[in-house]
Formats: sequence, structure tokens, C-alpha cells
Amino acid sequence: MSERQDAEDSPGQDEAPDGATTAVTAPELAPGPAAAGERRGGPEGGEEGAVGEQEPGSGLRRPAAITLVLLGLAVLAVAAFSTPWQALTGGPPDPSRDFTAAQIAKARAFDAATSLPAYLSLALTVIVAGLLVATPFGAKVTGRLRGPWWLRVILGVLLITAITELIRWPLGVWYETILRDYGLSVQDWSGWAGDRLKSMGVQAFLLCVMLLALMALARRVRRWWIPAAAGAFALTVAASFVYPVVFEPIFNDFTPMRQGPLRTELLELARRDGVPVEDVLVADASRRTTALNAYVSGFGATRRIVVYDTLLRAPEREVALVVAHELGHAEHDDVLHGTLLGALGSALGVIALFLIFGPVRRRTGVTSITDPRATGALMGLITLGSLLLGPAQNLISRHVEARADAHALDLTRDPATFVAMQRRLALTNISDLSPDAVEYVLYASHPSAPERIALARARAELNGVPRP
Repeated sequence: MSERQDAEDSPGQDEAPDGATTAVTAPELAPGPAAAGERRGGPEGGEEGAVGEQEPGSGLRRPAAITLVLLGLAVLAVAAFSTPWQALTGGPPDPSRDFTAAQIAKARAFDAATSLPAYLSLALTVIVAGLLVATPFGAKVTGRLRGPWWLRVILGVLLITAITELIRWPLGVWYETILRDYGLSVQDWSGWAGDRLKSMGVQAFLLCVMLLALMALARRVRRWWIPAAAGAFALTVAASFVYPVVFEPIFNDFTPMRQGPLRTELLELARRDGVPVEDVLVADASRRTTALNAYVSGFGATRRIVVYDTLLRAPEREVALVVAHELGHAEHDDVLHGTLLGALGSALGVIALFLIFGPVRRRTGVTSITDPRATGALMGLITLGSLLLGPAQNLISRHVEARADAHALDLTRDPATFVAMQRRLALTNISDLSPDAVEYVLYASHPSAPERIALARARAELNGVPRP
């Protein structure tokens, strides 16, 4: 798939087949809220103390709808002003110019092998989310849980997450087997399973925090969507800030790049670029993969530039260009802008789901947002929201990545090494060299390698250096 092995992807945890989304989504997504209060009681209904028991009338819906529109405009404004929408291309990409017929055939074969488990995993994700949102399945699964409401929510999240993961586990095994067949994965099965379970645990933890906060507010505040939207915004910002130092070390060990000419060159590159970087970290990715990668995460005091230890096997000039690309992200505050977009989107999602939860409540057979049995419906809504937002997020990401490429080319004025680096990344990671339109929209968070190479050649003319 297009984004599957491209460099500069944000690595984090092991993932399921490409394009798949678990019932718990990334931390920047907001909890799925629901209509403010409904009928109290019932044999399996909401808890005593819930505020409001009817679906929201016009007096509650109108201000929520107005706020939804205003937040939507804010999201569009941030996206418009923080994303480089101008075309940063070098003309039509031509894979045959830089890759042999055998290399192109291998990339196509790998894409064909991974596409089926990826699409099956995506289909299963949609089916499970649809069952949770449109049927009483989630309410029945969690209905037998006992204890205080908050414990039932936690147990519900864990139970539904486990069921979803169990269904998708064989597809993950299939996908991992393909990676091993092509030499991209070097993990043993225990390591692979451990990373997958860690990922599931992190996602379940974040989802529990969101849903507990949401239901607690709904039990006490009639217009709960107001503090819930503010809380979703704050949680997204906090998660993005602490993720590099709290969650990333769960999956990798990070060490400062050892003293030597490369480290000195990289820090000097950052100083010349005017980007404050205290250190460059190296992740021990080689224990699980042969893929090459680097990324920037966090902002402010937690901002870090990380390179895979596998990338250090490349020539130093190519490593420097990869880091120059990451400096481009830091120079333009891409993580901060992405966090702001995610936070606004989270708040918007809270309000949107407040407005639509009424029909969902009736279909799923829960009594109100305070009913712990609503956990499944909220998880399904979060998943569907994530899938719907994916193409827009990828579109923005591709433009941002192209700007970072242009920054690296302008900073180093070395398009020949940039082309060599892109060839190395594409061949080592077996990147899709000519993704079809559907895969490009659904999965591509970066331009394809031929697109990036074409940009390098176009940028060479602008910078007055020889075209590679």
C-alpha cells in the first residue's frame, strides 16, 4: 500500500494489515459523545444521577449546531493556512526512469500480496463498527457486566477491544507472514504479538480515559457537550505532547546518536536551519524490521527527531538529507499545527455525535449516554469517524511532506543525494511506486517515491544546481 513503508512515517507501534483501524483510534480523535440524557431507569438503563433523560430538544440542539458550524469553519481555516496547498511537484512521475523493470515488478507483487489482507481488515473494521452503531450487539455484549458504572465502562472497552482484535488477529498474522517473506520483518512471533498487545493496551487506555470523562460529564451537566468538547481538545493536545516520552518508549528504546562526524553534521545542519534541536535520537527498530525510517514528534519541550538505527547503514549524506526533511517539519511547526487540527476536530466530533446519538441510541437499545452499555456504540462511532477523516488527513499530510522535501532540498542543495536516498528508501521498504487512485486516497500519507524524485529534479532548477 502507498504509505506502508515510506520513510518519515510516524512509527509508534506495530500495526495491523495496512489501512486497518481498530475499534480504538489514534489519540487525536475525540470520544464519541451522544445525545444529552434520555429516559432514566429501566431494568438495564442508565444510572441514577444522570442529568437529563430525554433526547435533546431544540433548546439544546440549536447552540450545539451553531458551535458545530463555527468549529468546522475553524478547522477549515487552520487547514487552509497551515497546509501548503500550492502544488510542489516536478511533473508527472516516471518510475521507469529511476527503477528497473524487475524493481517495479517486485513492488507491484508486494503491493498485490498485501492488498488483500489490508482490504479484508478494513472491511472487518467497518463491519464491526457498523454492528456496534446500528444494532444492539454492543449493548448485549456489555449488558452482563456488573459493578459501578465506571468499572462497567472500563470492562466494556477491554471486552470489545479484545473481540475486535481476536477477529482481526489472523489477518495480522497473514500480513506479518508476507513481510517476512519479503525480508521486511525480522521479529519472532512472541515479539510481534507483544507489540500488537502493547498497541491494543495503549489504545484501550486512551479510550477508557475519553469515555469515562464523557460519561462523568453527562451524568452531571445537562449541556455536557460544552465541557466535553473542551476536554477533548485539551486531551488531544496533552496526548500529542506526552506521547513521545510516555508511549513511544513502550515500543522502542531511544538513545542519543553517538558522538561522531554524523551527529556533529546533523546538529550543525539544525543550527544553520535555525531549528533548536538538543539531540537526535536513534530508535532500535532493527529488532523488528529492515525498513528505513525517521520522524519528528512532539512539540515544545518534548519535540524530538528520531531516526531508525537501520537508516544509519545508509551513507551519511543520505542520512543528513532525511534529517533535513525532519527539520522542515520542525521549522514549519507541522506537529503543532497537526495537533491543533486534531484537537479542533476532536471537539467538533464531540458536538456532532451529541447531535446524532439519538438515532444511534434507539438502534442500539441503550437508554442514554450515561448507560455503560453505550460503550460499544461510542467505540463504533469513533472508529467510523476515524475512517471518514482518513482521506482528508492523508491529503493534508501529502502536501506537508512535499513541503518538508522542498525544505530539505533548499537547505542542502543536493538533489542528487536526495534522489539516491529516495531510491534506497523505496527499494529497501518495497514502496508502491505507482499506487492506484483508491489506495492513494485511502492510505498514502506521503507522495510516492517517483513523485518525490520528480520534485527534486524540479527543485534543482529553482536552486540553480545540476539536475540529477
